Amino acid sequence: MEQLFSHTKIVATLGPATPTEDSLRELLEAGVNVCRINFSHGTIEQHAETLARVRRISAELGRAIAVLGDLCGPKIRLNTVADGIALETGQDVTFVRGDAVTKDAKTLTISYPQFVDEVNVGERVYIDDGLVRLLVTDREPDAIRCRCTVGGPISSRKGVNLPDTKLSVSAITDKDRADARWAIESGLDYVALSFVRTPADLAELRSHMASIGTPIPVIVKIEKTEALDYLDEFIAAADGVMIARGDLGVEMDIWRVPLVQKVIAQKCRAAGKPVIVATQMLQSMVGNPSPTRAEVSDVANAILDGTDAVMLSAESASGQYPIQSVVMMRRIAIAAEAYLAKHGREDVTGTVAASDRITSAISHGAIESARHLGAKLVAAWTSSGNTVRLLAKYRLDVPVVGLTSDIDVFRRLALLFGVIPIQVPGSSNPAEMAQTLDRVLLEKDLAQVGDLVIVVTSTNPHVKGKTDATLVHRVAKLQ
Repeated sequence: MEQLFSHTKIVATLGPATPTEDSLRELLEAGVNVCRINFSHGTIEQHAETLARVRRISAELGRAIAVLGDLCGPKIRLNTVADGIALETGQDVTFVRGDAVTKDAKTLTISYPQFVDEVNVGERVYIDDGLVRLLVTDREPDAIRCRCTVGGPISSRKGVNLPDTKLSVSAITDKDRADARWAIESGLDYVALSFVRTPADLAELRSHMASIGTPIPVIVKIEKTEALDYLDEFIAAADGVMIARGDLGVEMDIWRVPLVQKVIAQKCRAAGKPVIVATQMLQSMVGNPSPTRAEVSDVANAILDGTDAVMLSAESASGQYPIQSVVMMRRIAIAAEAYLAKHGREDVTGTVAASDRITSAISHGAIESARHLGAKLVAAWTSSGNTVRLLAKYRLDVPVVGLTSDIDVFRRLALLFGVIPIQVPGSSNPAEMAQTLDRVLLEKDLAQVGDLVIVVTSTNPHVKGKTDATLVHRVAKLQ
């Protein structure tokens, strides 16, 4: 039987490629840990149906499957474009105010009303991920004139990137506010904030969510060059980071993206914050049953960089081979992890937030004990997920078992590298907790009687945030 478990987690975007409950079940059984709902597509009613399916199937499978809602953000797009229009290299193009339908290649309109006020002469305008490129040559009160430097076809709603322009638009739109409300009310596990530029964008979303109810963890998407100026602040303030290489590769020199990916992954790991590498990882599998060798290398290198998770976008959402894409990604992960287990992994350095320092010290001691004693696994009791998150940063070659009674924490742990979440009844009795640990490890075939495991717990287990103990434990036969 093929190995299912990889330490690196797989995020799969859901969409029309898995339209039925059976097809979605097959996708999850292939090894998906986190399901991404992209608010840029579909309706709230469709998202609610998808969420209900995921919850039903994950309960049937007895697995933690997190659901991530990806907010659209202020994505700038062309308005409606008539069929068959293409821009030619060297031609002049004018962007005008309004939302008129583009009927020829000379005059375009755009979804961002302030476009003609904020774009300056000499700045670049990229359409469709940079496949079509223009340079601003002149501006008037109600129009921007450009020269096409790279021609090509254009169509309705294609994305527009402005890599040189400082925009005034908020990172949170009215649609994002409505989607965030639905995410909270529906119990999603994470939300992803798109096109962040400064930490104020994240603070604005958190404030909005707090006004609705209990906020949920926020993953910031790094896809604007401006965000790189505040990278440390974003990592400290967010609950995780997504390296969204699609727009990032348009906003900056594309050959810099792999290096930026490495820097972000290293910083997130040092801070104990989960990081996701995303976009076009197995892009050719949208229409082909096998990836290119370059794509396989890309996924493997993301894992060698120390990411928590790798993400499928169109491959699983609308591609012809969604199941095969998940299986391929899992196989690559297992192979890369085997290489790291044999050749070693760079030790993590860096500091965590002051509020996490005691838990971090306990976690570090547990990791060193596990390595020194050759433990079968590390098990941690957690009420918030923080202890398990800080254990995951060390990228052990053996699993970290996260034990919690909280269903929300149980699901959120699914994003973390090497973590096997298990939901157990709450208890503050040490003897009862030890028996529960032995039972679940034996029942799930994670350990055998006599195996040595390291346990991270609290001498005051009924109090949240009080992890203060590491125990060496041998799995005992059930009474």
